[in-house]
Amino acid sequence: MKDQNNIMVCVTKQKTCERLIQSGVRIKEKKGGNLFVVHVAPTGWNFLGNSREGEALDYLFEISKSVGADMTVLRSSEVVKTITDFCETHDITDIVLGESPESSNDNSDNNIILKLTKKLKKDVEIKIVSTQ
Repeated sequence: MKDQNNIMVCVTKQKTCERLIQSGVRIKEKKGGNLFVVHVAPTGWNFLGNSREGEALDYLFEISKSVGADMTVLRSSEVVKTITDFCETHDITDIVLGESPESSNDNSDNNIILKLTKKLKKDVEIKIVSTQ
């Protein structure tokens, strides 16, 4: 058993991801520990040149800071591997994810939640937050 909880919230480049951060805050309030907000940007993607996406990430950074979370933007073309590597490096105990558009088809090759579930250690809890 780990001494401390480390909660990771995976966000996209949308302001609506604030609800995911708030869900992570509730887990932190219940279990204690550290809160990490992570966005994996595709390699070569330029969010600085896109004002809407850059503004959304800046907004999420400010929300993260206001709740005492570290926000990290990682660049990778392998999202699942990058997230699992982050989990191992930071001893993540809980992950908060938004509902995947592919979640209605659990066998979809694009379902990141299914892929992460298969790759993560068994002692990592995944919380899926619906879009509602």
